[in-house]
Amino acid sequence: MIDYIDNFKPNFVKAIDHFKSEMANLRIGRATPSILENIIVNAYETPTPLVQLAGIQSPEPKVLTIQPWDKTLLKQIASSIEKANLGVSTQVDEQLIRITFPALTEENRIDIVKQLHKKTEDARVAVRNQREKIKKDIDKEEKEKVISEDNKFKRIELLDQLVKDYNDEIKDLSNSKEKEIMTV
Repeated sequence: MIDYIDNFKPNFVKAIDHFKSEMANLRIGRATPSILENIIVNAYETPTPLVQLAGIQSPEPKVLTIQPWDKTLLKQIASSIEKANLGVSTQVDEQLIRITFPALTEENRIDIVKQLHKKTEDARVAVRNQREKIKKDIDKEEKEKVISEDNKFKRIELLDQLVKDYNDEIKDLSNSKEKEIMTV
């Protein structure tokens, strides 16, 4: 019975991992290269992730430098960063792009927490959607007489406990990140 539910854990783990990567993209003081991971650049007429086109360094806490391997892409990269609306200032030199992050104000922190709450809810929805898919499979098996009604309810009970555990993990991660964001 528990083995049946364990087969679905990777689906939930993917949702948690996605949530963790989304949280890593939120800026909380120090400028980190992970903030730029999801930026797509139109390079050579092909949408390409920025991390595949350039090296990203953090020489100072509030500064990132992007050094493209092909210098002809400097303007496309700078344009993509500006379109990402990160609230940063971009300076293009001959060899690299320098991105300066402004100091976080109380208002900025509150906006970042709002983004975190949206990402938290998205993660909860992903877990709920997985639950619904699994529950439909359980209902289908019971209708087709593959499992008994008692087994159906036992599986659903185990599934609900698993969902509760993952939702608790999402809540803990979110609370920890919110505390980190609001710490001055």
